[in-house]
Amino acid sequence: MLEKLCRKFTNLSEEDIEKIKSVESNLSLIANLFRTDVFIDCMTRENGVAIVVAQAGPSYEASIYKESVIGQFAYRRNEPAAIRTLELGMPTRDLRAVTQEELPVKQTVVPIKNDQGNTIACLIVEMNVQEAENDDARMQILSKTTEQLSETLMSSMDDKLIIQPYLSDGIVIFDSDGYSRSLNPVAVMLYRKLGYRDELVNIPFDDLTLDQKRFDEIRESATITVSEVEIGGRTLHIKYANLSLSESDFAGLIMVIKDITDKRAVEKELISKSVAIREIHHRVKNNLQTIASLLKLQSRRIDNKEAKHAFDESISRVISIAVTHEILAQNGVDDVDVKTILKKITENVIGLHSSACNVDVQIEGDTFEISSDVATSIALVVNELLQNSLEYAFPDRNEGNVRIAIQRGIQYSNISVEDDGVGFDIKTARKGSLGMKIIRSIIQDNLKGRFDLETSENGTKVTFDFKMKSDELE
Repeated sequence: MLEKLCRKFTNLSEEDIEKIKSVESNLSLIANLFRTDVFIDCMTRENGVAIVVAQAGPSYEASIYKESVIGQFAYRRNEPAAIRTLELGMPTRDLRAVTQEELPVKQTVVPIKNDQGNTIACLIVEMNVQEAENDDARMQILSKTTEQLSETLMSSMDDKLIIQPYLSDGIVIFDSDGYSRSLNPVAVMLYRKLGYRDELVNIPFDDLTLDQKRFDEIRESATITVSEVEIGGRTLHIKYANLSLSESDFAGLIMVIKDITDKRAVEKELISKSVAIREIHHRVKNNLQTIASLLKLQSRRIDNKEAKHAFDESISRVISIAVTHEILAQNGVDDVDVKTILKKITENVIGLHSSACNVDVQIEGDTFEISSDVATSIALVVNELLQNSLEYAFPDRNEGNVRIAIQRGIQYSNISVEDDGVGFDIKTARKGSLGMKIIRSIIQDNLKGRFDLETSENGTKVTFDFKMKSDELE
């Protein structure tokens, strides 16, 4: 059938067709390796249209196809991955497609090339979209190793596996008796670095295994086995998969070795940096709390009411900054949730403010993460606004309400602090108070935002916005 279709619909030579037939002979092996449906497509004489010339499904798992699709056409609008690979000669991974039976799938495609390096066909490995989304681990294995393992198996001719030298992972093929038949150069180099000096072909599996796995154990496993080991100062990620033509016909074993030493080193470095960031924020928080404690001690020795009030305001400002660093120290990162900051600031201000008026503070609106410098600036502004509301908005009242609302925007977000107090006359209000200077300065200089004030006999509402950084827009 393959020869007939190629001669009728393509411009392939007889040598090209023979090359594709050699890949077809391993198609069932590939289908069982990945436990999914695999195909070979060839480009027809019509631009953007391919034809299915070979198909295989797993022997011991259900195929997603009801009938054979050999001889049916594949169009660009339905299978862009296959057409792309056929036209460009490049692999395509995890691209959505629609099958001839109108089923949504994900396709990973690798080119099949002739001896001159020209793309003559493509090998397609498919997975049902729903199954792929419900099985992330399997999809990860498929997307990472399909190209390498497929090209390895495609080079199988005359019962001899020739493993391409340019693969990035080490690959070892074992026969059904557990003896190594072939190794690619990456695997040979890896074993040499681990001290192996002997010829590595015809070596028992148990002498080459790096993670204490036994050949019989892997052979009996019905799934791809994955492990991670540290050996010889290296961290290796190892995968095993059975090569089976059917559930009862064990043909051998493939071992894929990836050296992830550098990846793990980067991860350890990131962890170390995270610990360092956490420690820095912790120390800053402790130093700020020490300063606040010293100011409190000094404040107790002051009899002047205005001076004592100034000290209390400064203490509240210092603690509001300390609160930000406390949260950052707990997270170990340089970002913090805006609502978490506002809740801590609210607790801090209410705890420090002594008043007969019972004020209920509500925080509502959007939640998102902001950087530490933005968080510190917002903490200072909200601290000042809350102090003003608690101190001036509810004279001679037993209770009051303050509402803090957060609204996330695209380039700018805003926060409003609104009370139902008595309001004030802007014309007669204190000009140039330190609190208002701090608020306006921080909003304009640090947050790159604007400040808006509304007040009446029914209350006061202050709104300020702040520019979102590029990493906060995601």
